[in-house]
Amino acid sequence: MPELRKDPVLGRWIIISKERRKRPTDFLIEQSATSGGFCPLCPGNENTTPPEVLAYDANGHPRRDGAPWQVRVVPNKYPALIIEGNLDKEGEGLYDRMNGIGAHEVIIESPVHEQSFSALPPEKMLLVLKAFKERINDLGRDPRFKYAMIFKNHGKAAGASLEHSHSQLIALPILPRMIVSELAGALSYFRYKERCIFCDIIRQEIKQDVRVVCQNEHFITLTPFAPRTPFEMWVLPKYHSSAYCKEEDSNLFSLAQLLSETLRRLDSCIADVPYNFVLHNEPLQSNGLEHYHWHFEIVPKLTSIAGFEWGSGFYINPMPPEEAAAYLRQSL
Repeated sequence: MPELRKDPVLGRWIIISKERRKRPTDFLIEQSATSGGFCPLCPGNENTTPPEVLAYDANGHPRRDGAPWQVRVVPNKYPALIIEGNLDKEGEGLYDRMNGIGAHEVIIESPVHEQSFSALPPEKMLLVLKAFKERINDLGRDPRFKYAMIFKNHGKAAGASLEHSHSQLIALPILPRMIVSELAGALSYFRYKERCIFCDIIRQEIKQDVRVVCQNEHFITLTPFAPRTPFEMWVLPKYHSSAYCKEEDSNLFSLAQLLSETLRRLDSCIADVPYNFVLHNEPLQSNGLEHYHWHFEIVPKLTSIAGFEWGSGFYINPMPPEEAAAYLRQSL
């Protein structure tokens, strides 16, 4: 029988349609065409991108001009928002508008064109995670910006426009509605229980041990109780922390180890699966929140959003998260 499940943070309802359940091998993946053409993100083509705002060499040091790089961050050549100017908020009757002020950057995760993010060894993935942290901290000094969103589109079906592995950062002058809802749900729980809901979720998942995918000393990967898509996963610190950008590098290495294992498990279940991941972090002007917990959400692109989903706000997921977690645990 189908089952309705409620997300404990957002209050969002998900339909787990067990009658439509599939095995990992049943999902059809649209393969990206291999262009073999010019890539602006490859070494030697640095002059075709805007000037870099950050780059590390292979040892994690800021790279000198002309030296080889391991990770490189550049402004997006076709930004969704621009950094120059003022917000100039204004009303037009009941409507509100402001200038499209923000920042839009591309984090180039490897100099090797064919290397996927999941294939990066942890010590190289660490440099990407450090770049996320450094760029969030830098943009957080601009009082115009309220939130910095890190996200990755992997695969054509997930919205990737370039083959070369990269992620993106967009700094916004307003809080995204999803983050507002998540903060509100977490605060409501905290006022009632005087505990962080994410910390409670982690404790319960470890105790039940049916949706835990993998874990190490500092971090845990689990399939959420009410997932939007098959194989959706959350990666969270086991200790309470609301600000990713305040993490110590030693903890980020532990995160790199677990994130690497998590994505390799996903790849092993479904080869070359398209996915998005998003970093959910506290707002830039916050200074530590008792009720919130930063985390990565990994959402494979295996189902379609159609009329019912758009009209209702519900998601239909053909795979219970307990089954997804079992497949993922057995995948390596």
